[in-house]
Amino acid sequence: MLNKLRKLIVLRCLRPDKLVPAMSDYVIHYLGEEFTRPPPFELPTIYKDSSSIIPLIFVLSAGSDPMNALIKFADTKKKQVDPVSLGQGQGPKAEAAINEAKQKGQWVVLQNCHLAVSWMGTLEKICEELDPKTCHRDFRLWLTSYPAATFPVAVLQNGVKMTNEAPKGLRSNIANSFLVDPISNKEFFNGTTQPKKFRKLLFSLVFFHAVLQERRQFGPLGWNILYGFNETDLRISVKQLAIFLDEYPEKTPFEALRYLTGECNYGGRVTDIHDRRTLMVLMDDFYCEAVFEDGHKFSPSGVYYSPAHGEYESYIEYAKSLPSFPEPEIFGFH
Repeated sequence: MLNKLRKLIVLRCLRPDKLVPAMSDYVIHYLGEEFTRPPPFELPTIYKDSSSIIPLIFVLSAGSDPMNALIKFADTKKKQVDPVSLGQGQGPKAEAAINEAKQKGQWVVLQNCHLAVSWMGTLEKICEELDPKTCHRDFRLWLTSYPAATFPVAVLQNGVKMTNEAPKGLRSNIANSFLVDPISNKEFFNGTTQPKKFRKLLFSLVFFHAVLQERRQFGPLGWNILYGFNETDLRISVKQLAIFLDEYPEKTPFEALRYLTGECNYGGRVTDIHDRRTLMVLMDDFYCEAVFEDGHKFSPSGVYYSPAHGEYESYIEYAKSLPSFPEPEIFGFH
C-alpha cells in the first residue's frame, strides 16, 4: 500500500494534470480545509499596520479593483477620500491633494502609479519627506499600481503592501461575489419588493459571472480571446436586476435583463462574434423562468443547482459546499 505522499509521486509521473487537486486533498487530510482557502481581504486588519508616514500600496492584478472596498472602508471610518487617477499632467494635482490632506487628516488615493513614470521620482521624494511632526495623525496615502520596474523601490520597501487577486476556482468565485458591494449590503439584499425572485436570479447571476471567469482556464476552448470580466460587470448587473424586478412585479422582464447583462455589461467587452454567441447561450441557462424552482439544475449531474430561497448567509454556505475542483460539465463542456 502506498501512503499519501507516495501516491502523489506516482500521480506526478502518470497524471501530472491531476496533481494539484491531489495536493489539495493531501493538505486537507493532514492540516485541514482552512489551509486550502485563501483568507478574506480585510482592509481593517491591514489599516492597523499603517501610519501617517507609511503609504499603503495596492499591487493590482487582472480582474481586481480595490477602490470600492476602500471607499466603503473609508465610510466606516468617516474619512474623506480624494482619489487622483495618475497620468499625463496629473502630478501637480496629486501633490496639491497630498499637501492638503496632510493638514486636514484626509486620505489620498493615487491610482495607477505605473502610468506616471516621469512623476515617480517626485512621489519618492514626497514619501521620504513625510514627517509625523508635520502630518496629521489621520492622514493616509494609498497607492495603486500594477507591477512595474519604474515604481520607486524605497516607497515599496517602506510601505504596507497588499494585493487582492481575483478569486480562483468556481467555489471561491461564487462565495467572494457575495462579499462584493452591493450584494453584501443587507439593506440592498433585503430591500426588493420581490425577495424570492431577486435572490434566485441574484444567485444565478453570480454563478454566471463565475462561469465566465473560470472558462478562461480552458484557454481557446473557453474563449477565443481572453476578456477581463471583473466585479464592475457584476456590480452594475446586480443593480439593474433589482431595479427591473421592482418596476415589473407581474412579469419578469427576462428579455431586457438578458440584453442589458449579456449584450451590454459583459458583452461590451467581447469582440469575437463566436464568443458573444457563447456568452448569450450561457446566459440563457441562468436567466430563465426555471431558476425560480428549488433544485433547478445548472449541470447534468445535478451537483450544481439553484438553492432554496433563504437568508444571505445560506447562499454563502451553499457556495462553500461546492467541489473545490469542478468538473467541466458546469462550463458547458463534455
